[in-house]
Amino acid sequence: MNLSLAGKSALIGGSTQGIGLAIARELSHLGAACVLLGRSQPALEAALNQLDRAAGQSHQTCLADQSDPVQLQQSVQQVLASGPIHILINNSGGPAAGPILPATADAFLQTFQQHLLANHQLAQLLVPGMRQSGYGRIINVISTSVRIPLKNLGVSNTIRGAVAAWAKTLSNELGPDQITVNNILPGFTRTQRLLSLQEEKAKKENKSIHQIEEEWKNEVPLRRIGEPEEVAALASFLASPAAAYINGVSIPVDGGRTGSI
Repeated sequence: MNLSLAGKSALIGGSTQGIGLAIARELSHLGAACVLLGRSQPALEAALNQLDRAAGQSHQTCLADQSDPVQLQQSVQQVLASGPIHILINNSGGPAAGPILPATADAFLQTFQQHLLANHQLAQLLVPGMRQSGYGRIINVISTSVRIPLKNLGVSNTIRGAVAAWAKTLSNELGPDQITVNNILPGFTRTQRLLSLQEEKAKKENKSIHQIEEEWKNEVPLRRIGEPEEVAALASFLASPAAAYINGVSIPVDGGRTGSI
């Protein structure tokens, strides 16, 4: 099985922590040159120091806020000046929790920009180089909510579903260029985002975080919370030559929690 990413470059969103950082580390282990995209230069530099360089590759940072299309355009264009990006990992933090009816229009618009429109902008910037180099992988880290909406995540459920539909459409259009587009759907994964949701739920229900975590574990057939590295393992496979015939799919990494086939 050919998993080598030597000679390939990858742009990873939200790569200073959690799932994004785990993906960057794994891609670097496979030989990819990684471009870390994030909003904090100190955090980007700290993440950069965690990447593998055993294949002789070099890594770099890309400072940009994905909710700012002008800054994102300028920063990514600077990176592309040194060569094409073969692998795009679309990954960004989710919006605040809450029911859907009280959600404001601004909440939907902000999340739409940060996720779908930013993903689209990055694809527009990177696909020409993928076509020219003959290798392309677009991998979107979304949520199991695209299969079954999650409680108290109204805005997130809505926009995540839109991203999945965008990705499927894009996979059909880019297939003839041998560029694949796939989605990863993480379930409960041990990240800062998960901790924030646990804290909010614990406060609302007057319970401890430990109690909330135990309740969530019991919803998962494997009876545990996933680790970012387990999501990264799938991302690295989908980015590799071995996954060349996998296209247009959404794959849960959730310990079996999602109640659909």
